[in-house]
Amino acid sequence: MKLNVGGIDRIARIAVGVILIALTLMGTIGVWGWVGVVPLLTGLTRFCPLYPMLGFNTCPMKQE
Repeated sequence: MKLNVGGIDRIARIAVGVILIALTLMGTIGVWGWVGVVPLLTGLTRFCPLYPMLGFNTCPMKQE
């Protein structure tokens, strides 16, 4: 699995994921807030399965 999520992208994904999950747990938003698990996991693993299909790569590391 090649890394394809870079620094700012990673921080934004983790922040959005945590915020959505926290708002869901507090009852502020509905169950759709659990979708925050997706950006949280992609931020933590630094891999987004959608990026290769779209040809994106925000990771500054060299790809071999």
